[in-house]
Amino acid sequence: LYHFISDDLRKMNIKMGRDKLFTYLRSENLLIPRKKNYHTTTNSKHWMRKYPNIVKNLKIVRPEQVWVADITYLQVKAKHHYLHLITDAYSKKIVGFKLADNMQANTTLEALQMAIKERKYKEELIHHSDRGLQYCSSIYTNKLKSNTIKISMTENSDPYENAVAERINGILKSEFGLDTVFRNYELLETQVLQSIALYNQLRPHMSIGLLTPNQAHKQRKIKSKTYKQKTYTKLMI
Repeated sequence: LYHFISDDLRKMNIKMGRDKLFTYLRSENLLIPRKKNYHTTTNSKHWMRKYPNIVKNLKIVRPEQVWVADITYLQVKAKHHYLHLITDAYSKKIVGFKLADNMQANTTLEALQMAIKERKYKEELIHHSDRGLQYCSSIYTNKLKSNTIKISMTENSDPYENAVAERINGILKSEFGLDTVFRNYELLETQVLQSIALYNQLRPHMSIGLLTPNQAHKQRKIKSKTYKQKTYTKLMI
């Protein structure tokens, strides 16, 4: 928000930094409160093979070096739907997605297939996710292996092991209205398609020099901002 209106503030001779702006908006009840709903989408208690986390201390320096995957829930009246997402960790671009009323592995696979189809670069790529059964399933891991994509998974329950994916979920819900309870599936689908298109095209990120995901995905000159907690690196959004 501050990025978009800072020039207008200067033209009106209003001296206000980002923190002061948000303090003012909060005082006037102009900020959208975040909902605190929580819905578990990960079932890691299964017999399938779990892979180690190979991106713990990896420095992200280019697009399509690491893809992060996650599933977030959305709601149509009393029924849950699920948005399966693949996001590029460097550019923050959503490169694959699938909206469905289930969390089955073949549905998650459709998001991956979209990402692979739209892949732009042929350098080494790592796919990072939680240890959910969808990502551990043979149809999913075989697809990764057949496309020479390395597999990485979280090792603990700490969400910071998949921080970029978690953050993108939050942005789509809090900034693009996907935390709404929709009247029907058609409205939800339309909102998802529009939100992802607008997010990729227009939403700047501080960690990539205030570029949009689409802009960042076309180059590799960004020094992504990171900070450490515990023994692994979290990518800032």
